[in-house]
Amino acid sequence: MTEYTPHVPSDSTESDSIAVSLHRLSKKIQLISDAVKALHQDRSQLETKIEDAQKRIQHILSRLPEQSDGRQLNLLGEPVTPTNPEDDNEPTTH
Repeated sequence: MTEYTPHVPSDSTESDSIAVSLHRLSKKIQLISDAVKALHQDRSQLETKIEDAQKRIQHILSRLPEQSDGRQLNLLGEPVTPTNPEDDNEPTTH
């Protein structure tokens, strides 16, 4: 098995170029890390919005009448007064 021997630069210009490359790479790593954090925050916000939308949908669905109920749907919760009380339970033909 061969032993690892680190490369020792022979002059200062080679070590300077390595230092510049390392600095450039560390900047890129930091940018990537910041982008990943931003994506994680965006994903968390989207998951929260999805959960809120699912709750609103579930609330609307819970307000739906049973299939056997012939009344008109009122999903907004506003009071609806029938124009003709005798026709209140008759199905519409529209």
